[in-house]
Amino acid sequence: MAALLTATALASSLPTQAEERPHLTPETMLTLARVGSSALSPDGKLVVYSVGFPNIKDNKIRTEFFTVTSSGTARTQITRDIPGLSSPRWIQGGRRISYLSSESGATQVWTMRPDGSDRKQVTNIEGGISDYLFSPDETKLAYIKEIKFGKATKDIYPDLPKATGRIVTDLMYKHWDEWVETIPHIFIASVGDTPITSGKDILEGEPYEAPTKPFGGSEELSWSPDGNTLAYSSRKKVGLDYALSTDTDIYLYNVISGSTTNATEGNKGYDTHPRFSPDSRKLSWISMERDGYEADLKRLFVMELGKKTYLTEGFECDVDETVWSPDSKSIYFLSTKEAETQLWQVTLKTKKIRQITTGQHDYTSIDFVAGKLLAGRQSMIVPKDLYLVDPKTGSSRAITAENKATLDGLTPITVEKRWIRTTDGGNMLTWVALPPNFDKTKKYPALLYCQGGPQSTVSQFFSFRWNIRLMAEQGYIVIAPNRHGVPSFGKAWNEQISGDYSGQNIRDYLSAVDELKKEPYVDADRLGCVGASYGGYSVFYLAGVHQKRFKAFIAHAGIFNLEMQYMTTEEMWFANWDMGGAPWDKENKVAQRTFANSPHHLVANWDTPILVIHGERDYRILAGQGMAAFNAAKLRGIPAELLIYPDENHWILRPQNALLWQRTFFGWLDKYLK
Repeated sequence: MAALLTATALASSLPTQAEERPHLTPETMLTLARVGSSALSPDGKLVVYSVGFPNIKDNKIRTEFFTVTSSGTARTQITRDIPGLSSPRWIQGGRRISYLSSESGATQVWTMRPDGSDRKQVTNIEGGISDYLFSPDETKLAYIKEIKFGKATKDIYPDLPKATGRIVTDLMYKHWDEWVETIPHIFIASVGDTPITSGKDILEGEPYEAPTKPFGGSEELSWSPDGNTLAYSSRKKVGLDYALSTDTDIYLYNVISGSTTNATEGNKGYDTHPRFSPDSRKLSWISMERDGYEADLKRLFVMELGKKTYLTEGFECDVDETVWSPDSKSIYFLSTKEAETQLWQVTLKTKKIRQITTGQHDYTSIDFVAGKLLAGRQSMIVPKDLYLVDPKTGSSRAITAENKATLDGLTPITVEKRWIRTTDGGNMLTWVALPPNFDKTKKYPALLYCQGGPQSTVSQFFSFRWNIRLMAEQGYIVIAPNRHGVPSFGKAWNEQISGDYSGQNIRDYLSAVDELKKEPYVDADRLGCVGASYGGYSVFYLAGVHQKRFKAFIAHAGIFNLEMQYMTTEEMWFANWDMGGAPWDKENKVAQRTFANSPHHLVANWDTPILVIHGERDYRILAGQGMAAFNAAKLRGIPAELLIYPDENHWILRPQNALLWQRTFFGWLDKYLK
């Protein structure tokens, strides 16, 4: 494997045109710059954005802030070596930038001038905060802070201060990658000349998360233009009730009276992302219809004078992020259609939906200021950069190019779009990534990529873990099907997978492989199959039914034993909806079919080398699933390897762990497919 190289070092040693350009290596990919959050200045002339710079040797990602004009000129680094930087936003009419930093120890709100000078600390909250949002007039600050939840063992037995055992009496005692000992609450404080040391807990005495874990932040908050109301999203349930329900509502907190009202009472599913309109008359939010179904269609609603309007009725693609037009007459949003995420606009009066952008890419963020649309954009070929988009024509112009020097020095690859007929007569969009210097007269090993979710589109994503380009750069043709059970192809296609894990979508995977095997450049004797999460389940299941199609398998964080998964995962609404019910419900035909088709029942059919990867801090799919699959393979005499991380969760985040992951991943594939 190539030696470790930083993106800068690689760029400075690029070969001449007469030489063959290098291919993307794990070391190079893992040191690419990572564009983070961004914001347009109030006059639309300047953009502030964050960039993460991974350092494999130090095992850290250092973040810095930059500014660039909206025309893409005068890129300027405005911070240097300030710890814990994130969330830059414009305040004081563009005269200052607010941000989060751990410069003082715990994470706090700070401000600086646009050139990075005159840093001032705004909060000094004990224990730090996780996110923040200034009111429109900037006289108030809403911030999110963890508070204690429940009783620790030392609270119950003060004479056992060194005891490490946890006494558990209800569900949701673990979530994602943590033991639930704290929950987030929203606090409001007045902004003055001295750092804020405390604020009013607007959920004081309530044992509920606001915003909801594990990923909720300030995007779940919205100030009314007059600063008198704060809208927020919360699922006001605990324990077993929380574990069984996705019923999240939008609440309106009155800053003056201290009262709270439920604006979406009666809606049963997720209600998230509240947004007040600039004219103060309307509130928009994203809503799911059914309780317990976390992958339900994400619909856009607007409320005016108490009347709720389903704004995107008939539109069978998810609404993922929204921003109001300045005149409050329309809303811009992101939505993925046929595996490409574009910018869209819906007009309130007519409900007319207009697609603004097109192209083989994913837009990832949206900001609309002073008539300008700023958006993040990525593809399977290029990581995220920032673009200025014409809201009328959809034409776009890159204003950042953080990895251009490195990427321009690499041999380019091609990602093709193929439509493949499924066994039920459907059409399945499948991305096919071709290796560098692809020659259709040669034969190449190929990988079937199995998507997680399970209801997660194989869009034009650029992942620093499961990277389609990186796989192709190692000489593999990558087959990435949007099988049944993923969004962006209509409601019926998305929902087909619920209660049918082992059915149509598995046949779709085999259809994709069998169709691509017909190509003379695909070596049918050198096929691999890889996937994570539900994709890991797919790998385990395919290992028992593939009929010798594949020569190597890799499963990361996969479900091996569905009965054990049902009884050990935390978000029970997910298990109930996807699996159809509990394994002890013998009259439930859907559930019984699900559990009868658990991959562990098919181990007797396993005949192919398999690599299993898992993190021990994965509390959604416990590491025991991966260990069991590895043990079963070894007991069956199947060549197998286990890569286990004691300090990683469902994802592998630390740079050296990520590089170990990539080296082990490609080492396994190369051993059996090359």
